[in-house]
Amino acid sequence: MAQERTGVVTMKGQGLTLTGQELRKGDQLPDVELLDTDLNTVRLADFAGKVLILVAVPSLDTAVCNIEARRFNNEADKLGNDVQVLIVSMDLPFAQKRWAEEAGVRAIKTLSDHRDAAFGREFGILLKELRLLARSVFVADRSGKLQYVQIVPEVTDEPDYDTALNLARELVQEMAA
Repeated sequence: MAQERTGVVTMKGQGLTLTGQELRKGDQLPDVELLDTDLNTVRLADFAGKVLILVAVPSLDTAVCNIEARRFNNEADKLGNDVQVLIVSMDLPFAQKRWAEEAGVRAIKTLSDHRDAAFGREFGILLKELRLLARSVFVADRSGKLQYVQIVPEVTDEPDYDTALNLARELVQEMAA
């Protein structure tokens, strides 16, 4: 049976259950398979050597997720080629592709966890009651070690953009040194 945690996340004040192993700073990034918008399998290991910002959202078709993904897209342009921003949701790849085209998003990659919820389970952010991902942000260094984990306590709130983005910048500077 999968590990379950309560008291971590709410949606509009209603408590939800997180399923999967809790990840912490210092843990190695789980290498899960996701689907890109062309239905190709993508592994997190495909981004080895880059600083990764992994942004999990419940659905790109909601207002807060739309705002969040657009903000990370705008910031990703300023981070350079050593950083990859991935937006992961349970949305179907077709919906992600439509959203990205309508939003004019080009600096981030959207990836779908709809097939088997491996990302949600391995990162400990699968919402049991909704089979959606809890809003969260993970930053991994170029060796795949997690340097930042934020699970947003209220799913309808935006994450702490600045902490994740500033850490990614610092990790790139460390790479150059």
